[in-house]
Amino acid sequence: MHYSRTFIPTIKEVPKDAMIQSHILMIRAGMIKKLSSGIYSFLPLGYRVLKKVESIIREEMERIDYNEFFLPVIIPGELWKISKRWYSMGPELFRLKDRNIQDFVLAPTHEEAFTFLLKDHIKSYKDLPLKVYHIGIKFRDEIRPRFGVMRGKTFIMKDAYSFHRESNSKSLDKTYNDMAGAYKKIFDRCGLETISVSADSGSMGGSLSEEFMVPSRVGEEEIIQCNHCGYVANREKAESRNENISYKNSGEITMASTPGTKTIEAVTRFLKVPAESLIKTLVFKIPDGKFVLALIRGDLDINETKLKNYLGVSEIEQADKKEVKAKLGIPLGFAGPIGVKSMHVVADLSVRDIKGGVTGANKKDYHYINVNTERDFTPDEYIDLRLVGEHDLCPLCGDGLSMFKGIELGHIFKLGDKYTKAFLVSYLDEDGSMKTPIMGCYGIGVERTTAAIIEQNYDEKGIIWPISVSPFHVYILPVKYSGKIQEISDMLVEQLEKSGIEVLIDDRDERPGVKFKDADLIGIPFRITIGERGLKKGAVELFERRTGNSEFIKLESIVDILKERIALEKKKYESE
Repeated sequence: MHYSRTFIPTIKEVPKDAMIQSHILMIRAGMIKKLSSGIYSFLPLGYRVLKKVESIIREEMERIDYNEFFLPVIIPGELWKISKRWYSMGPELFRLKDRNIQDFVLAPTHEEAFTFLLKDHIKSYKDLPLKVYHIGIKFRDEIRPRFGVMRGKTFIMKDAYSFHRESNSKSLDKTYNDMAGAYKKIFDRCGLETISVSADSGSMGGSLSEEFMVPSRVGEEEIIQCNHCGYVANREKAESRNENISYKNSGEITMASTPGTKTIEAVTRFLKVPAESLIKTLVFKIPDGKFVLALIRGDLDINETKLKNYLGVSEIEQADKKEVKAKLGIPLGFAGPIGVKSMHVVADLSVRDIKGGVTGANKKDYHYINVNTERDFTPDEYIDLRLVGEHDLCPLCGDGLSMFKGIELGHIFKLGDKYTKAFLVSYLDEDGSMKTPIMGCYGIGVERTTAAIIEQNYDEKGIIWPISVSPFHVYILPVKYSGKIQEISDMLVEQLEKSGIEVLIDDRDERPGVKFKDADLIGIPFRITIGERGLKKGAVELFERRTGNSEFIKLESIVDILKERIALEKKKYESE
């Protein structure tokens, strides 16, 4: 392909709103262009990469016997009302009405659509398992779209679904594990180093989920890991062991004046007690307008995702101090569980053993001291509410945990019967009874994967593409595209393309320095430089973008040598 006939609008300047390298380099290399906040167009160079990522995904989906569909992006709102996600998903869901005032959504995922579509085709246990997928555009009204195509309002996703017999969980287990294996192959073939982590299922529902992460300093996900035993989980899901803290019963409970001590730090200073002796009390409001009291040890923080999952609600928020004071008579900053009867009280496991502790007295400027859990109050339930952090203890081996950031590329779920039950899907089982099938769900962000490849493969000059997803295999750079140089350049293009090698020839009437900078920025794995100096010796210069190695190769040998090196490079990314 000729550069002069291809739309590749490279730029020198760093875009003002680009904060991470993938965003910067995708714009500078002429791969994407912003249409609006969180909405990007893929230009020809970027689209070539995108199609190669999609091709790898398709190959691995076919390898594990998935059927590809192509579903619409606009879905009847009625389907989302049946699953109840119309109400639970919140403002991220794009809702709209047609001219007949019928509700529709711009699909962020396709669980409802696939379940409705396949309902009439699942009649017997002989129809299961059924494995389907599609690759298409999704929509989410992100409150803060950022980082280019990492988090946008529109994005391309591969979403797959599997349907299984209710009584045969081994079928779902196998499909789930097959998909996990396929994801590893997909990311390996894209040149990505990923790590799989236990994750929260969120609004998707289901009993088990796993995320595939790329470790990155710009990642939006926080990952907890034990370097000793290998335990790893998304921070929303992570658990830890409780420390063995020795508490002493210090006497009868007493109300103490603690003026102006609204924070944990202020209370510890005023009463000269350690934070682990405090019972931190937070008031949360849930969608039905009710309030919940959540307790945790004073030196810890509450994981709101865990609390939300326990309560079975889509959203929670810390209560407004004016509303809590007016409706509950509790001054925030001095809240506590003692004497509370009108609210559900749930406590973290760390609270269970506290003796001689301190908690708010539900009275401004007062705290209770010498508080013993169970003697002075009993929560409705103890659950794990802890937000796990660096140096907390591993739940498996007790060693210290570490934390790093990651970019989520893929997520797989065991959905159970959430959607099939909602849509009244049933089949005749082998024993003659009617059963509800169970489901699995498996997604990959295609554009996000493309950006993550860049995050792991760049230097100060630009992108360094793995050959499996590079827009081209070879960049031919004639120092001056005319005369003998043009003749040899065109001959090499013809010979290489006949061998199935993808070539971009820089035939522009530009200074060599401009061409070299654009070549480094675009990051094609191999570059052939053709100039008078080399041709006088009957040679051209072969440069490898990743290693920076260059050498002069005899003109009659360059095609065979390139074919051999490209084949070796491709082999690194082949599926086993």
